[in-house]
Amino acid sequence: MADIIKLKNINKIYGNQVKTQVLHDLSLDIKEGSFTSIIGQSGSGKSTLLNIVGTLDKPTSGEVIIDGKRTDGMVKNELAALRNKTIGFIFQFHYLLPEFTALENVLLPNNIMAKSNKETKARAEELMQLVGLEKVRNNLSSNMSGGQQQRTAIARALMNNPRIILADEPTGNLDSDSTENIYNLMRDINKKFGTTFVIITHDRRIAEKADRIIEIKDGRIALDI
Repeated sequence: MADIIKLKNINKIYGNQVKTQVLHDLSLDIKEGSFTSIIGQSGSGKSTLLNIVGTLDKPTSGEVIIDGKRTDGMVKNELAALRNKTIGFIFQFHYLLPEFTALENVLLPNNIMAKSNKETKARAEELMQLVGLEKVRNNLSSNMSGGQQQRTAIARALMNNPRIILADEPTGNLDSDSTENIYNLMRDINKKFGTTFVIITHDRRIAEKADRIIEIKDGRIALDI
């Protein structure tokens, strides 16, 4: 399979007078359709790495190539278009709007982009069924369990049929049963649609189930198996 993510000699430095280097000459290739976990202690640079892959942050130097497109030289509008078309995000904190129903939260990105219509609503309904929430799709998100809220966030991330899903501690706030269920759901999506998953996790049980485990230590790749 082709590489859908390619990082070449990535360095990331924060600050002007007092500089802190978070990533050091890091290179990484990720295959299309793969399921990769990234582990590392707090401050290791793994979230910065994920933000650079997701084009939410730019490297100080180095090349970032997403789906064949070099992104480190793109302007804001180009980056936003690439994210909307290619990348879905799942975070530890699901960022659902509590006054909206589950279905409305899934539709929210399309509403913001003035793309809400019968076709997009049908897509959202289909995704709610995929994540097992069709019976509670009209419930307020504030009245849902943590596992249901995270499933809603996964459905939202899939709305634009992204080729890549980036997940930052997606099970960090869940109990053991919900963690297992969310992992199995992400795996099912990976296998069914060929969606590339890159997951940051502190949970070794989740990390070890991935096709590939990458450990980041002091801004460098310490392990890649």
